[in-house]
Parts: sequence; structure tokens; C-alpha cells
Amino acid sequence: MAHDDGVKHCIFESALATIVAVLFTVTGLVNLAGPGAVKRDFARWGYPAWFHFLCGALELSSAALIAEQQTRVLGLMLAGAIMVGALFTLLRNREPFGHLAPALIFSALVVITVTLRG
Repeated sequence: MAHDDGVKHCIFESALATIVAVLFTVTGLVNLAGPGAVKRDFARWGYPAWFHFLCGALELSSAALIAEQQTRVLGLMLAGAIMVGALFTLLRNREPFGHLAPALIFSALVVITVTLRG
């Protein structure tokens, strides 16, 4: 029975890591594309015009690292750092909860995935 629990745990961790990788891929592509709302937000937060490209590239890098079992821990560490920066930015700029909620969900998913790897 313990073996079955270990297999279920591993499958759940892999599925959750896949979800995190997909979310970071989507946000990375959005930040790289830099539609008007993204550019306006980064400007409003005081970041240089190119900063959304850096964020997008880091998010895509994180997603690629998370997708591979051998580099997952590194990808999750990068994702955690990205989320710390995002939460700091949102809180510092007193963004409404509607902007904060997705960042909190992403952060929770990263933390849960790291915990499951433990």
C-alpha cells in the first residue's frame, strides 16, 4: 500500500508541476508579446520599457526547467523568485485584489509543488 501512495504522490507532483509550467509559459508569452495593458502596467510600476521582455524570458525559462524532472527544482526556485518579485511589485503599488489574486495562486502552486518534492 505504501508503494501505491508513493506512486500517487509522484503522479500528483508531476501533474502539478505541469500545471505550473503551463501557467508560466502562458504568462511568459503574454509578457514577451507585451500587449498594451502589459506595457502600461510595467510603466505604471516604474519599470523600464524592456522589463516585460526580461520577465517573459525568465518565466519561459522557469517553465522549461520545471517541465524536466532533472531541472525541476531549479525551475521552481526561479519561479519562486519571480513570484516574490511580482508580489513585491503588486503590494508596493497597492494593486487591487483582482491583480493580486493570480499572483497569490501562482505562488501557492509553486510552494505546494516544492513541498511535494520534499
